[in-house]
Amino acid sequence: MTTSDCRQPPVALASRSGAYGAHRASGRRRLRRTPTALRTYHCSRCHQQVFHENVLCERCDAMLGFIEDAGEISAFEPWPDGSWRALAPGVGEGRYLQCHNYAVEHVCNRMIPVDDPATLCRSCRLTAVIPSLLQERNRARWYQLERAKRRLLYTLNQLQLPVVSREEDPERGLVFEFLADAEGTPKVHTGHDDGLITINIAEADDAHRARVREQMKEPYRTLLGHFRHEIGHYYFLRLMTDSPLLDDCRALFGDDREDYGEAMQRHYANGAPDDWQTSYISAYATMHPYEDWAETWAHYMHMVDTLETASACGLHLAPPDPTEPSMTALDVDRVTRSFNDMVARWFPLTYALNSLNRSMGMPDIYPFTLGPPVIEKLRFVHRVIRTQGEA
Repeated sequence: MTTSDCRQPPVALASRSGAYGAHRASGRRRLRRTPTALRTYHCSRCHQQVFHENVLCERCDAMLGFIEDAGEISAFEPWPDGSWRALAPGVGEGRYLQCHNYAVEHVCNRMIPVDDPATLCRSCRLTAVIPSLLQERNRARWYQLERAKRRLLYTLNQLQLPVVSREEDPERGLVFEFLADAEGTPKVHTGHDDGLITINIAEADDAHRARVREQMKEPYRTLLGHFRHEIGHYYFLRLMTDSPLLDDCRALFGDDREDYGEAMQRHYANGAPDDWQTSYISAYATMHPYEDWAETWAHYMHMVDTLETASACGLHLAPPDPTEPSMTALDVDRVTRSFNDMVARWFPLTYALNSLNRSMGMPDIYPFTLGPPVIEKLRFVHRVIRTQGEA
């Protein structure tokens, strides 16, 4: 931990035995899958359309909050005892409290059942270190980091992937540290180490990220993309170690036992092969099998979220020319069952998205090429997720 960072939450720890000590286990409780709520939400008081991150309805001024076990955004009304009563249908007369980082720090929008002894939601409990709030711009960065993490965790729960915290597994459980570069200390590198995901908070700054993307000649660089990439490393550790699918994995991605340090030096000295696009999702994926896996995993999550969002919105493509890419609407709970169906829907959807961006004078939102070897790697990730690493 650098001197510019602090344990979180900065207020509530006085009564805790460390960042996790008194919190209830967060990893194995699953969110109930609610396909109709995915990425399309409405205020339960006035039915105004709202987003996953909203805390206030702009039409009726109702306070909004995300109920984790229901996977739903709800409007809330204050209750005499200081709690909040959910107004969303299907959650009963449940009463909730705001996550500490919602009520006090304003970087969260999740609600906690009133009988839960924790003061932080399950997402915030996974963050062990936050940037120093003595620097005002760091609060905005912290907000962006937590927002991206909540979206990541939502998708992991939709995919029914296990999220095991450090409280449950002290050695390799999942934990996040959001660190800042500080004078006189080594540069903070975004990365993964046995369940610990470190994010340099500069990645939450749009201007910084754009500069790095240009310097690295990357077509795509987002904060959410970083989270999805690093969680890919975490799931290689959890799902592929000792998996009966490990040999199949190595046949596709290469031998993960290759010396990582040597591979990194070679990559930064020589760059990616000229023909990398035929077999890899990105130039960075060529560095080492671990990075090929993580880049492919992240891309699979891009596909899942985008396809499910399109389906939740009822999006379909019906061009007048039958030879042009088309796509029919599909129920959200079916859209990622079959990998072949995913790919068949993905290409027309990305064609439409890129076309829309160009109409706005913007660069392509999807600047990727999926060669047959990349498709097979994505298919393997789909298989691993569907089988939880079992053959």
